[in-house]
Amino acid sequence: MNKIGHALHDLDPVFDRVSRQPRLAAVAREIALVEPLLLQSMYTFKQPGIGGEVGWHQDATYLYTTPITVTGLWFALDDADRDNGCLLALKGGHRGPLRQRYRRSGDAKVTKTVDPTPWPAAEPVVLEVRRGSLVVLHGLLPHASSANRSSRPRHAYALHLIDGRASYDADNWLQRPNLPLRGFP
Repeated sequence: MNKIGHALHDLDPVFDRVSRQPRLAAVAREIALVEPLLLQSMYTFKQPGIGGEVGWHQDATYLYTTPITVTGLWFALDDADRDNGCLLALKGGHRGPLRQRYRRSGDAKVTKTVDPTPWPAAEPVVLEVRRGSLVVLHGLLPHASSANRSSRPRHAYALHLIDGRASYDADNWLQRPNLPLRGFP
């Protein structure tokens, strides 16, 4: 297993308390989300020696709004470093276009190339952080993580916010017809 989710913040009281704390509401305001809604949450596992690589991607590929407003809040539950699969990012990559959309097409889910522009030819920024750190990820920022080759775990909690003023496309793979989006208290 590599993750559980996608609505922990709405289905579990502990995740609800953690996800809707006033400090996170303040972060949402600071990054200009006027009507922040908590869309998705996941607990990710990178177990010692077997935690897999996650390739380069943009969160807006999976959680698309018009305009693009998705923002990832990534909480390090363990120290994250090169050996146990910390995040990597392409500096300035959030200024580029959305490359792909992962969406519903009938009963299927498909990935469609939106813009074939290659990732910036830049050395990735290694985001080594201590347990308890918060990393904020713009929805267009290309990011990835390497495999966990260490004897230590690298667990994380990720929360994705969108601005309620944006349009959340009906063809997004993640739909919540029986679980309305909520913001901060």
